[in-house]
This record gives sequence, structure tokens and C-alpha cells, in this order.
Amino acid sequence: MTARVFRDPWGVPHLRAADPRALVVAQGRVTAYDRAWQLEVERHRAAGRTASFLGRDAVGWDRFARQARIEDTARRCHAALDPVTAAWVGGYVDGVNAGLAAGAARAPEFAAVGLAPGRWEPWTPLAVWLSHHILFANVPTKLWREHVAHRLGESAITLFAADAPATAGSNGWLLAGDRTATGAALLAGDPHRFVEDPGVYQQIRLACPEYDVVGLAVPGVPGVAHFGHTGGVAWAITNALADYQDLYAERLRRRNGRVEAYGPDGWRPAAAHTETIEVAGADPVEVEVVETDRGPVVVGGPDSEAAISLRYPPRVRAELGFAALPALLRARTVADVDAAADRWIEPVNVLQAADTEGGLLHRVAGAVPVRHPANRLRVVPAWVEEHKWRGWYAPMPRAAVDGCAVMANARGIAAPLGVEFAPPHRADRIRELLDAGRDWTAEDMTLVHTDTLLGSAEPLLARLAGLVGLEPAAAALRDRLLRWDRRMAADSRDAAAFALVRAALVRRVAGHAALAPLADAPPYPALFRPWLALAPRVAHALEAVLASGLLGDGEPDALLRAAVDEVADAGTGDTAPAGEPPRWGELHRLTPWRALPAADARPLPGLAGDHDCVLATSSVPGVTHDCARGPAARYVWDLGDRARSRWVVPFGSCGVPGDPHHGDQWPAWLAGDLLPVTTDWDQLTEERDDH
Repeated sequence: MTARVFRDPWGVPHLRAADPRALVVAQGRVTAYDRAWQLEVERHRAAGRTASFLGRDAVGWDRFARQARIEDTARRCHAALDPVTAAWVGGYVDGVNAGLAAGAARAPEFAAVGLAPGRWEPWTPLAVWLSHHILFANVPTKLWREHVAHRLGESAITLFAADAPATAGSNGWLLAGDRTATGAALLAGDPHRFVEDPGVYQQIRLACPEYDVVGLAVPGVPGVAHFGHTGGVAWAITNALADYQDLYAERLRRRNGRVEAYGPDGWRPAAAHTETIEVAGADPVEVEVVETDRGPVVVGGPDSEAAISLRYPPRVRAELGFAALPALLRARTVADVDAAADRWIEPVNVLQAADTEGGLLHRVAGAVPVRHPANRLRVVPAWVEEHKWRGWYAPMPRAAVDGCAVMANARGIAAPLGVEFAPPHRADRIRELLDAGRDWTAEDMTLVHTDTLLGSAEPLLARLAGLVGLEPAAAALRDRLLRWDRRMAADSRDAAAFALVRAALVRRVAGHAALAPLADAPPYPALFRPWLALAPRVAHALEAVLASGLLGDGEPDALLRAAVDEVADAGTGDTAPAGEPPRWGELHRLTPWRALPAADARPLPGLAGDHDCVLATSSVPGVTHDCARGPAARYVWDLGDRARSRWVVPFGSCGVPGDPHHGDQWPAWLAGDLLPVTTDWDQLTEERDDH
């Protein structure tokens, strides 16, 4: 039979086909129909060609994508795939190409920028995957540490660590059957990414005689990589925050018409060629692409004062781990998921899984090189032998599950593989909540997903309690914050008052003379500037900086006193009653990323949560209260009955503006509600094959 497409009440595609090949073709085709604009943006992004229709602002990414050899690496990885996996990926590409024209016809963005849908190549899904994740490791943080070492000295290189990297993270937890009402395991969580419209996760069901899987797919990539439920087993991941990419300071020269790089064995030829970036509304930009024995040069070049190359596992191994994707779809037990995870490469994740037979799994999956400890911290010299890679970390860490396991990017089983991790606040709070109950159900998981207790507030409040001799308005503000329940609720004026004081303190710390050497951005490409700005680094390591002694005796309290005075003197917000701060949700609003800003975009309702809450809606204190990063999906996988599983995404299942399912999940996502995963085919509506 040909593939059949069904939809649930929220427009989620449920696909049925006679075999895996027909099914993966259908997945590609329905994704192209629902998300043609998103797919084509991602294809161009992976190839470094987005400036051709998005203009000058996209040149920075395009330059990096070309210099990092993203598309070429994807070609290499595709060429190394086993024939079965390559054919399966090819089926998805065939489906995308078959559906793009119809999908583009209903997406207004194509006409807005004058873009026609193109053609996907066999390796394009691999390139899309790599472009999503190539900055998931610690490349920008290593550049930041190098900047700190140069400006403040070697002893300050980890000053801003405080286990608070500015990167993508997630919550995830696994409850064994003895902790649930049904006696079957529950898996739940929410990946934290930049919230995009259309969303980075696509709810989907893939069914054929060999398997029947519901999950969250990445548009442009076949299968269900990160979050899935086959009926017999379910799995989920978080970013392990492992360190698996290295930066090398290169010595480059031009000699006899070619580029050479100095390494442990002396001067050696480097591959070099020039590419042209077409730019809408501006002149083309030429980019010299150079690759040394370490890897592609992503900072500077042969004519620059400094040059830095990037070494990353897929470029070295010609592997991304795509053979794991069809294996996951066929999984029936945690042993099957475990075996599939052994084939995973990029990115490095913490993985949890549970099956209907009581099997539980908690492990790290991915490829981490063995090398000198300094490689993990900073840019290292390319010409020093000891900084070479010397094999791969194995076996990957794993841990037994005793009733409950939590993965929230904090130090844990991945600790041997990384340097900086997330603060423990989210992980500790999730454990505290889960330990308070024994009969958890899928519906109960919203209590965890939406928790707004801000554990990271305590150190600052403790400092605040020690302030004496404040002016009356400042003293009243201090006392108010000390009475606050520490919850970042959207309707809380106390939460907003705390955020305002915190932001004022961050700005004052960032402006302190002791940190003045870091105020000017280092000479790295503009693409990296969000990671290299001083205020965000202070914001996410505030207590560590205050406690470091760098600011001088008494300075932290003096700065906090000034911040409290500033907020107390500022008075009320525009919508607040006299003498009252605004509500947190009036300051804290979602600002989703769109490749093409919507012409009629209106302010979105305010959010609860904060960076270190379980409800991790991240702002950048001292820079903006707006939220760009948060739960890109929420899920609960019930191993007792898949029909009791739940999920939700921001916005909706369709990427087409004006479609009924473009934004129909937004109210549920905003409220913290979860929608049912429909598994009964009789409750679905079959779609006519007219596109």
C-alpha cells in the first residue's frame, strides 16, 4: 500500500505504510508539506547560503558554516554510511523533494524573499543535523576563557565557570515502576533550546509492520532521534555538556602559492580554497576556507595576526551516528536502545530509557576524544605534540537507576567528560519534587515541568539580608524580597523586584573597574559575540564572581547596596500600582527566533520561570528580561500504556502562518498543560492525498 497520512485534533501527522522505506518517504513528504520554509532555511543554513535571501545579518553564520566545512563533513559522513542506512536516509530525501513544491506554495515566506524551493541532496539531513549541533559543545566558552586569561591572567581562566555555561540544556527524569501509580515506568522532561517558530521539534507517529513509534523528530532528519516511544520501550536525552571539540592556535603562512601550517612535525601543506557568499541586497563576500591537519580554520587565516582551527569528531571520524536512528525505531527493550546508543557520535548526550519489562537505562552516548586536560579548557598550540588526540573515551559512563534518575545538565554521570556543567538547582529541585510522592502518573508530571522555585536566589538573598543602614525605600525593598516565596510566577511582583535588583547588580558588576579589561570584545568573529559579552557571563556566574575576591574587600556588598537603591528609587512600572513593581510576566516575555520576522508579530503573553527554575525560561539578567531559550517541547512517556503519554510544543505542529495548527498548542504550552498522545487510529482523521 502507499503511505497513509492521518491527523489528530492538533494536526500532528500519524503515518502508516507497508514498509520502512515507504514510511520514511512519507515522513519526508509530510514534513516538507507542513514545514517547507523551515526545511529550506535549514538546508541553506547547513550549506552557508542563508545570506542569499536573508541578507547581511546572515553572513556571519554562512562564513562559519563554510569555514567549518559543515556540508563537506556531512558528505563524508554520508559516504561512510552502511548501504541500508544510506538508503533509508535517501528515502527521506526523496520524500522531501516530492513534497517541497506543494509545501512552498502554501508558505508565504518564499514569496516574501523571492526564494524558490531547491533540491535536497542525499547528505542534506546529515548537514542539517550537524549545523544544529556543531556549537553544542564548548567552542565559544574556550574562546571566552582564552580572552579572560589574556586580560586577567591565567589564574582567572575559570573565574566565570560556576557550573553555568550559556548553552542549550534540558530537564529529564525517569521514574521506576515502584514510584508510579500504575507500577510501570515514566519518562518525562523538556529540552531547552532557543524557541523557534516553527519549532525545532516535530510531533509525529511512524507506523509500519516492523514498528510503531511516536516521538519528537527534528525537521529535516529522518526517524525520531531524541525522544520516542515504540510501545515497548521509550527513550529521552539531555545535553551531557561533555567537552569533545578542541581549538588549536595555528601558525599559518603562504609559500609558493599555497598555505602551510606549522604542526608537531613542522610546516605541512594546508588545504585552502576560496568560496563566495552571495548576499541579498549587498555585494558578495569572499571567504578563504583553510584546513590544517587539526581541522578547519574558523578564526582568522593566513593573513591574520592569529588563526584558530576547530577539531570535532564527525570531521575526524566521518561519522555522525545516523545508523542509530533506524535502530531506535526498531527497539523493543532498553537493551536495544543501549545497543543503538553505542553507535551514536554527535552530540554527546545523557540518555535515559525504560521498557515494559521493567528495564531501565541511564548512560552517556556519543564520542569524546582522549587528550591533554588543557585541551578541554582553552585554545592550545597546534605545534605541541601533547595536544594531539589519542583515541576515544570508552566505555561511556552509565549508572544504575534506583527508583528515580534525573538528568538536568548538572554534574553527574557525564562529569568525567566535561569541564563546566549546569548549576545543580534544577536537578536538585526535580529530585526533591519526585521524592515527595510515590504514586506518580503521567498527568502529575506537569507539577514538575512547571515548578518555578528559584534555588539560585538564595545566595543573593543571603547577601541582601546582611545589608544594614539602607534608606527607607531600599530597606522596604530588601524586606519584601526576604519575605518572597522564591517563586518566579508570572503574576508575582516580588519575582519582578528580585529580577530588577539582580539585573542592576549584574550591570554594576560588569561595569566594575576590576573587570574593565574584559569589557572590549575579543578579536573573534561576530558570530561568537553573544557568548563573549561580559554582562551575560557575569549574569550566569554572578555569585562566583562576587565571592572570588577579584572585586575587592567590601565591593560586592557596596554594589548590591547600590543596585537596591537604584531599583527602590526607580519606582513603579508603567502598569503597576503606585509603590509596586510590575509583575514578572510583564517583563519576562518570549521572543522566539524566526528566520524572517513576522510582519504582524504581536507581543506574546508573559512567562513564569527563570534560568535556574525547573521551568527554565531563560533571560539574560542585566541585558534583557525577555526569554529566547526555554522548553522547546514537553513530554511524558508512559510505559504502562502509551495512550496515557502526553506532549506539547510551543506554537503548533504546522509551520505555515495562518494554518489552524500553526499556533493552537500555544495556550497549553503557556499554561504548562500537556496534550494527549493519540494512539487509536479510529480517533484520527485520514488526510486526502491531494498534495
